[in-house]
Amino acid sequence: MSVITIPEVLRKKLGDDGAEALVRIINDSDSNSRKDLATKAVLESAKSDIIKWVAAMLVAQAAVIAGMFRLFGVLK
Repeated sequence: MSVITIPEVLRKKLGDDGAEALVRIINDSDSNSRKDLATKAVLESAKSDIIKWVAAMLVAQAAVIAGMFRLFGVLK
């Protein structure tokens, strides 16, 4: 965690309690933004899931096309 220093001018305007509250808000927002980052493991898992779905959709599409050919009498 980084150290945040409040300039004296801002500390005078906000007061000690206000400056400490500002630091807490900044620290909380920084830690919350890091929670949403994807890890390498998550990305690899998503990649493998996408590959599985694409393969399944290719098989399903081939079956639908073969069924349409059979329905219209192209294949017997």
